Amino acid sequence: MKTLLGFVLVFLSLTVVYGAGKKAPVKPGLRLDFYKSTRCPQAEKLVKQVTEDRVRKDSTLGAKLIRLHYHDCFVKGCDASILLDTVGTNQSEKDARPNLSLGGFDVIDEIKKRVDDACPGIVSCADILALAARDAVSFPFKKPMWDVLTGRKDGRVSLLSDVTGNLPSPFSNFSTLQNLFSNKNLDINDLVALSGAHTIGVAHCGAFARRLNFTGRNDTDPSLDPSYGEFLKRQCPTPANPATTVAMDPNSALTFDTHYFSAVNKKQGLFQSDAALITDPTSAGIVTRFQSPAAFFRQFKLSMVKMGAIEVLVGDAGEIRKNCRVIN
Repeated sequence: MKTLLGFVLVFLSLTVVYGAGKKAPVKPGLRLDFYKSTRCPQAEKLVKQVTEDRVRKDSTLGAKLIRLHYHDCFVKGCDASILLDTVGTNQSEKDARPNLSLGGFDVIDEIKKRVDDACPGIVSCADILALAARDAVSFPFKKPMWDVLTGRKDGRVSLLSDVTGNLPSPFSNFSTLQNLFSNKNLDINDLVALSGAHTIGVAHCGAFARRLNFTGRNDTDPSLDPSYGEFLKRQCPTPANPATTVAMDPNSALTFDTHYFSAVNKKQGLFQSDAALITDPTSAGIVTRFQSPAAFFRQFKLSMVKMGAIEVLVGDAGEIRKNCRVIN
């Protein structure tokens, strides 16, 4: 950077501070209000307008978009590779089995069109996805629930084969989860906090069916509350209807709150990966602590900034796609 202003912006991009002296380290090149100094200073306003218009019509959109953002970041980083369609015989990430139930792609397309109509070629699909996820979840609160640093570029590669071994599975045990998160420079607090996003949204029966026939004798996973297990069996009888969905948080599927952590402590976490959080003493203690909204939201905003910086492309790396579904 040649100017003092440039130096200051780079310095500010290195950390974001949230109360209590805590800092979330982020990659240089990302910063708050990145687009304010570009030819598209209204970018974040446009993203928010479209997102909120869509959330008013579909209250499930927050869960869809935060999941889409999560699945993007854990595979090749937050580079919008999850948005790319398959071309020819090279299957993209969105064709991987864990991604077949993702939604919200049409919303990202609509936002991209609105933004590019105003200022073409400036705003990346990766930033649009990160901002839209935040704005959709934040809509009921009437305030942003976490900061989104911007300045990402879009990736040019999306491969189905990259999903395995990078994306945490609902069948994962604690050590697998911890290793996957550690590989992304996320710690145990991030693991538990980001799992808290399961407080909104639904899952198909296949994501937890093995817990309802644990040893092949129609027996329930012993780590699952028996009455909750019977409820799930009624919702997902064998063979289950592939279209059937169940709320991931039995108390508040549409409300972003801390009920998820209460459910996990009552052995009512839907996935094996949810139940795994209380098999480790340190993680179990964090689950209990995050039943406090203040403690959870404070850590969640830190963890979202960290996740949003995973392996991002900035500067001359990547591109600004004209269409979020295909590379330029």
